[in-house]
Amino acid sequence: MKVLKFGGTSVGSAERIKNVAQLVTSRGKNIIVLSAMAGTTNTLVEISDYLYKKNVDGAKETVNSLESKYLSTINELFTTDEYKEKALKEIKACFNYIRSFTKDIFTIFEEKEILAQGELMSTALMNLYLQEKGINSELLPALDYMRTDKNAEPDTNYIKQKLTALLEKHADADIYITQGYICRNAYGEIDNLQRGGSDYSASLIGAAIGADEIEIWTDIDGMHNNDPRFVENTQPVEELHFEEAAELAYFGAKILHPTCVLPAKLNNIPVRLLNTMQPDAKGTVIFNTTSSRKIKAVAAKDNITAIKIKSGRMLLAYGFLRKVFEIFETYQTPIDMIATSEVGVSVTIDNERNLDKIIDDLKKFGTVSVDHNMVIICVVGDLEWQNRGFEAKALDALREIPVRMISYGGSNYNISFLVRKEDKVKALNSLSDHLFKSSDK
Repeated sequence: MKVLKFGGTSVGSAERIKNVAQLVTSRGKNIIVLSAMAGTTNTLVEISDYLYKKNVDGAKETVNSLESKYLSTINELFTTDEYKEKALKEIKACFNYIRSFTKDIFTIFEEKEILAQGELMSTALMNLYLQEKGINSELLPALDYMRTDKNAEPDTNYIKQKLTALLEKHADADIYITQGYICRNAYGEIDNLQRGGSDYSASLIGAAIGADEIEIWTDIDGMHNNDPRFVENTQPVEELHFEEAAELAYFGAKILHPTCVLPAKLNNIPVRLLNTMQPDAKGTVIFNTTSSRKIKAVAAKDNITAIKIKSGRMLLAYGFLRKVFEIFETYQTPIDMIATSEVGVSVTIDNERNLDKIIDDLKKFGTVSVDHNMVIICVVGDLEWQNRGFEAKALDALREIPVRMISYGGSNYNISFLVRKEDKVKALNSLSDHLFKSSDK
């Protein structure tokens, strides 16, 4: 059995839902994980924002507008009065539930319940559409098996136990439909796996059932070797190691959520990235092996801030780095890149929320300078240090571009460069010219 996850754009309209239904019914007995219809989660966030601000009229108008979209989708999607009525009943129940929150105090707990309605509606529509077409589909409510523990981490034993029981109970089904993103927490409250969490849901489900493969369906044919928004003629990467995919996902390749790969990696389950618009395209397969001696792809991460701490006291002083890192830990600010010398250390962060406090504390240890609006360019592939020349190719590609920092050696799969925001597009194109086009000739 496989797990097939479809994002919001894949189920963003009646026509898209029909296409996905046709696709999944041709692939056998699998578990289908759905995100909310495109735009729904953002609108539910907007509704919640109105309720936080106690603007009930604004919330109601936005609810009405979103409901109208769903009613139109139902009219386009279903052909029989019986299933139109069933769909209307399900969707109206969700919207009436959302409206119920306009009467009481609104907190983050209520917001999470509202956000869950998007996935509940998309799966209800898909399940009913399949049944109208004569498919014996079964809806597996994620809130019945997907749970996090007291540390907000997935409770994998609970997920496996409850999901296995549901599958055994409905063993005669032709296909299973379930929600991505949503879950319950350790206290039974409705919660979620954060943005992009549908990928995570699919990976957790795949791990729980020992799936043959996890398929992530989006609107692009796999993970490309560069960003197609800035570089022409990019190509899908056919194969990636899990570590390579994680690096690319973290450093800007938005097709895959960074947390998705871990449960699949640990359970040795391949993840395949596919395109709902071109279902016959090969896409990208991610697993625990990789072809050697090859640079695979380039990605970029924006809105980076570089911090340099220069201190003569660092020379031969043990404990200096620990003290520096403790400051970032205190303000819960992760570090992306790091470079050190005998007289200083440079780090990058992607969150400036506590920057002023961090700088103030760092000044206890030395002179602090800050560079804003920087970009991390990440080159990913088989970058074992014994493979001579790969890092030289990347450096040569950037010979006309000022590089603020270089990080190499922390991973066998990544070399990262910090450049100015205005140099990003030039850097991405130059890397493509040097790393990929020459090898194609």
